Amino acid sequence: MTFCLTTTIIKPENVISVNQAVILLHGYGGHGKDISMLATSWQRSLPNTIFLCPNGHEKCEINSAGYQWFDLTKDDPEYILEQSKKAELKIQEFIQEIKNEYNLKSNQLCLVGFSQGCMMSINLGLTSNENYNCIVGFSGKIINLKDLADRKISSTKMLLIHGDQDNVVSPTFLLEAKDFLIRNNVEVETKIINNCEHHIPVEASSQALDYIKNNFKI
Repeated sequence: MTFCLTTTIIKPENVISVNQAVILLHGYGGHGKDISMLATSWQRSLPNTIFLCPNGHEKCEINSAGYQWFDLTKDDPEYILEQSKKAELKIQEFIQEIKNEYNLKSNQLCLVGFSQGCMMSINLGLTSNENYNCIVGFSGKIINLKDLADRKISSTKMLLIHGDQDNVVSPTFLLEAKDFLIRNNVEVETKIINNCEHHIPVEASSQALDYIKNNFKI
């Protein structure tokens, strides 16, 4: 099947059946192949799991080799929110295609996102009609607290991980997101990685894998 987003797919080893899927959303200016390195490192620990790493639906405005979920060239919160909602619709369409293609339900899907992809994952986890199995977010934030509170209809559990030296997305946004999620009755775990800037170190990858395995009951 051809999905609505160009996608790097990592299939299970020795697949008998696909029992769950992990959808990995890259950061601003990245692409599916970038974040598929996580899938490759997790593959053997998550049997019968397919990994899908889509490219953003738009070319990145500042990196022609990469993609974006929403434009960041305008310092306008309303514009950014509007563009992120357009991305939500495209990713929701993509998720429905995955569910149809592999005969999966929402509770068999985990969303993983880095930076801008984390922001999208948080929004999707709280605005979908059904809870996903879980969400893992690296180095992200909530795009707009009031808008998300107004639109929240689901409560997918989350693990949020952030580097304490991140100078792209401040780690204070992790605390802000944690407070928001607790106040809105969403189960959340958080991890701060010491001496870590804006990337996903091995420690964070390992913690995320353990969280996903636990929630998939593997």
